[in-house]
Amino acid sequence: MRGFCLLLIGLTATGSALALELPGPLVNAAWLAQHGRDVQIIDIRSNTKSFASQPVYETDPKTGQKVLVTPGGHIPGALLVDFQIIRTDRKIGNLVVKFMNPEKAEFEKLMQAAGVVANKPIILVPVGENASDVEQATRLYWQFKYYGEKNLAVLDGGLAGWFKEGRAVSNAVNAPAKGNWVSTGENKDLLAESEDVARAVKDERAQLVDARDLPQFYGLVKRADVKGYGHIPGARPFPPDVQVKTEGGVAKFLPPAAYKAIFAESGIRISGPAITYCNTGHLGSGAWFVMSEILRIPQVRLYDGSMIEWTLENRPAVSVPER
Repeated sequence: MRGFCLLLIGLTATGSALALELPGPLVNAAWLAQHGRDVQIIDIRSNTKSFASQPVYETDPKTGQKVLVTPGGHIPGALLVDFQIIRTDRKIGNLVVKFMNPEKAEFEKLMQAAGVVANKPIILVPVGENASDVEQATRLYWQFKYYGEKNLAVLDGGLAGWFKEGRAVSNAVNAPAKGNWVSTGENKDLLAESEDVARAVKDERAQLVDARDLPQFYGLVKRADVKGYGHIPGARPFPPDVQVKTEGGVAKFLPPAAYKAIFAESGIRISGPAITYCNTGHLGSGAWFVMSEILRIPQVRLYDGSMIEWTLENRPAVSVPER
C-alpha cells in the first residue's frame, strides 16, 4: 500500500510538471523564481565564456548602489545554448545564404546536446541588456516554434533583470545529460521565403515590417554581408530601439497598448497577414515575436533569409535619393 501511494505521489508530481501552463509568451523573474523547478531554463548568449564567470559590479559614487557593469554567471540550473551555432548556411538555388534556420535533424541535435528534454516547459533567458541580445531569445523561440514546440516563453528582462532584483546567480558549469527533445514537425506557416515577400511587394494586403535600425532602413548604411542598400519596397520600419525599452541596463518588452501606438505612428496595421525581416532574421524575430506572440496578430511570418538573401538574389530595394 505504501509503495502504491509513493507511486501515486510520483505520478501526480510528474503530471503537475507536465500540466504547468505558462502565463503567456513572457514570464517575469518572480514567476520563474517560483516555478523554476517545473521548467527547463535555457540561457541563450553569444559570449559563452561569461556563463561561468562572475558578474562585475561598480558602486555608483552618488547613490552608493552597486551597478552591474558586465553580466556573468547564470540562473542556477540553466542550460547553455550558444547563439552563434543555432543558425547555419543554406544553399538556395545557386546561392549560399548565411544565418538560416538549420534542418530539423541538425536543430534537434543541437538542442539535445544542450540537454533540452521533451515535454517540459522551456523558458528562454537572454542576457537582457539590449534589443540585440533579447532578440537572440526571440530568434530561438521562433526556431523552437517552427519545429513544433508550443510550451515556451521568454524571461522578460533576461539575466540583467534577474541580477537587478538580487536573485540567485551561479557560475557552476556541469556537462549536461543528453536531452531527448525532438521536433513534432515543421510549422511552415511561420516562415516566409523570397517569393512570398515578392508577392507581398505587389499585394498590399500582406504588409512588410523592417526590424533594422533607421539608417539601414533608409539606405544610409548597410551591413558588409548585405549586397545592397535600403529596404524592401513597401516595408514599414519597426526598429529595435522601440521593440524594447531599456532602463537601468535592463531591456524589457512594452505593454501591448504601447506597441499599438507605435504601429499607428509607423503605419503598421494591427492585423495580418504580415512578414517581418531584418538583415539575417535575428532582429526580425523580435518584430515577429511582438506581432505574433504579444499582440496575437494572425498570419505573421519571419523572412528567414531577410536582406542577405533578398539582395543576393538582386531583388529591388528602396533607399534615399542621395545614394
